[in-house]
Amino acid sequence: MPSLIQTIREDIRCKAMWCYGNDARPAMFKALLTDGTAAMLFYRAMQWSRRHRLTPLECMFNKLNAVLCNCIIGRGAEFGPGFVLIHSTGVVINGAVRAGRGVHIEHQVTIGAERRQSPALGDDIFIGAGAKIIGRVTIGDGARVGANAVVLQDVPDHHTAVGVPARIIAPQAIEHDLAA
Repeated sequence: MPSLIQTIREDIRCKAMWCYGNDARPAMFKALLTDGTAAMLFYRAMQWSRRHRLTPLECMFNKLNAVLCNCIIGRGAEFGPGFVLIHSTGVVINGAVRAGRGVHIEHQVTIGAERRQSPALGDDIFIGAGAKIIGRVTIGDGARVGANAVVLQDVPDHHTAVGVPARIIAPQAIEHDLAA
């Protein structure tokens, strides 16, 4: 398991790549100062506190994230390295959510439970602004969720979910639409 510093470094590196197209020191420094990064840091501190059973610290970091960053991430939520909040305002994530590496989230996203069933997210996922992922659904590796989509069903690996309720678009359909 990577250390807190290694995980934060990977998160910042991924944000620098997203925002600036490289992970050189100047880009990483700029990424450290961009919107959403403070929420990422509070989340990682909360996650670290939870692993070390430091409940008062865990609760404090959770509350700081909510009050200072307008970002609510449940105390039990688990994201792998490379977690990027592009913009943190209005993000709400249930504490039972499990996610892999390289998850990129825009603002106003909700990843929530329905009847105590929470989503599971794979690796290398992008979730667009205003998207809602609700209930016991799986978002596959390399999947994308479009802005304002309401996802109530599984999204297979490398597919895209768009619309309300979301419909699944195969990768070939997206490439075909772009070529037209």
